[in-house]
Amino acid sequence: MSDQSMQTTLYSFAEEAPAPERTEQRAGERHLTLFRVGAITLGERRELCLIKNISAGGMMIRAYCKVREGDRLTVELKSGEPISGRAIWTKEHNVGVQFDHKIDVLHILHTSMEGPRPRMPRIEVDCAATLYLDCRPIPARIEDISQGGVKVAVREVLPRGKDLGVGLPGLAPIRASVCWQDDECAGITFNTLMPLNDLVRWLDQQRTPISRAS
Repeated sequence: MSDQSMQTTLYSFAEEAPAPERTEQRAGERHLTLFRVGAITLGERRELCLIKNISAGGMMIRAYCKVREGDRLTVELKSGEPISGRAIWTKEHNVGVQFDHKIDVLHILHTSMEGPRPRMPRIEVDCAATLYLDCRPIPARIEDISQGGVKVAVREVLPRGKDLGVGLPGLAPIRASVCWQDDECAGITFNTLMPLNDLVRWLDQQRTPISRAS
């Protein structure tokens, strides 16, 4: 099954820079692409770029200028805060950037969402969840989340368009519906947007056990 899905900037708490993309777009899938815009500076040159994936340790960008592996560069986000690093891989127009110093992803997320919010960035999460279909619990695993929905790994075929509940750890079930599903994952849209402060607070709770363990 496939339907139009939204491809947006993906945020992650991982300490490593993102690796090159390994999977191809699903056959027949249509994407609405809303990557975050940034600016890249190499020496005296400054160009726009698209932020495809950002983690505590680095980012993947779509560059509109020539970047070579090993190049020193600075990426400036919409918040105006420059982040320095170096290119550790290139693949066609995509570039993997490793930061010189780790960043606070939640701070970047919250800053980027102040004021007008035309985009809903996705945040990579790895945690158990429960889907409720006609009051029947279905185990699932969250892969990423935004204010508008979640991407989950689930084995059971879900009826597209039918209302269901999404149970996240520590939160009451959220009413939602299935937007798309393939052999491995499903995209689920919340019926109403999750307030940004609630999402940031929940993400911080998910991150805290990781921080304590490390």
